Amino acid sequence: QAWIGGEALHVFLRAIIPGWQTLLGGPIGGHMTTEWISFLLFWGMNIFIIYRGMDLLRHVENWAAPFVLIMTALLLGWAIWKANGLGYLLTQQSKFQTVGQFWKIFIPSLTAMIGFWATLSLNMPDFTRFGRSQKQQAVGQVLALPTTMTVFAAMGVMITSAAVVIYPHMKPEELWDPMKLVGQFQNVAVIAISMFTVVVATLAVNIAANVVSPANDFANAFPRWISFRTGGLITGVAGILMQPWRLLADPSGYIFTWLGGYSGGLASIAGVLITDYWLVRNKQLALGDLYRTRGEYRYAGGWNWRAVVATLIGCVLAWCGPIVARILALAGVAQSPRIALLLWFLNLLYDYAWFVGFGASAAAYFLLMMLSPPRGQSSEAIAS
Repeated sequence: QAWIGGEALHVFLRAIIPGWQTLLGGPIGGHMTTEWISFLLFWGMNIFIIYRGMDLLRHVENWAAPFVLIMTALLLGWAIWKANGLGYLLTQQSKFQTVGQFWKIFIPSLTAMIGFWATLSLNMPDFTRFGRSQKQQAVGQVLALPTTMTVFAAMGVMITSAAVVIYPHMKPEELWDPMKLVGQFQNVAVIAISMFTVVVATLAVNIAANVVSPANDFANAFPRWISFRTGGLITGVAGILMQPWRLLADPSGYIFTWLGGYSGGLASIAGVLITDYWLVRNKQLALGDLYRTRGEYRYAGGWNWRAVVATLIGCVLAWCGPIVARILALAGVAQSPRIALLLWFLNLLYDYAWFVGFGASAAAYFLLMMLSPPRGQSSEAIAS
């Protein structure tokens, strides 16, 4: 997200500052120097907002959401106008000839998109805890998020589809990149406004979905040494070390390998959390013990080993396909029919990584809590 925001900022500055593209010399590491500067500027904006705390983040989110929605709607209207209506979008034939062809792409794509939003779904309590009532957070999650994201997704699909008509010379792999798409515009004002909108949207999404949660995680794991602000800075540094420009270099690798892969890990965490709250504890929490060092949730030195084991089981099953394939490739094992069948099955698990990780960790955690309940808690008491 920070790299995408940096790209948008780079295009924005290129539109309003003559010669910005080559202002600081030629490319370094495959990207212009000003691209790296734009990335670091956008990265710094994220860190600044986190450093100022949740109040500033709330203000940013409050005005960014309606602004982005309005600007995207205007872009959609322009795209439909330039494409001479919705006729092409509604009558275009599917590229898939059979259900099997469709399913082969749909399931990994679905897994990747669930993984894309799994970050925000897991750290939703970081925001809902500021709600003044249970009704407020329920309405916000049930009504606001699904409806707005459905609208945004639909607009994104229609704008990209219209671009096929508007810019027939563009390569298919370029259409998914909003920076390359907007780069086709000739009007400087349109480019500047569009890129400013992308910057605002990416800033709002990135902080909420990708920075707040790990910042809290670092702070809660080591509260004596790490504050929320320091946790946000550590998250930002980790984001640079992950080299996002390499992740986004290949759309297929980004969607099917990266997003699909970590969705399995996040699903394993979600499986434990949901099973613990809904099935094991029947929605009953000892509120005071959540903040006590010697309370019900102390477990063994602060760790519930059952949750850790269940999470690892979910991750292993979700990730075993590419791992085993890589090991066999390094070992030079011949592709016999049996091995080919095994790899097909394991890769199938990877395609369903979210569902596999969630189901495996949920089942494992429930069984472990029943068979070996924490000290002082019977399995009957947990189940009731």
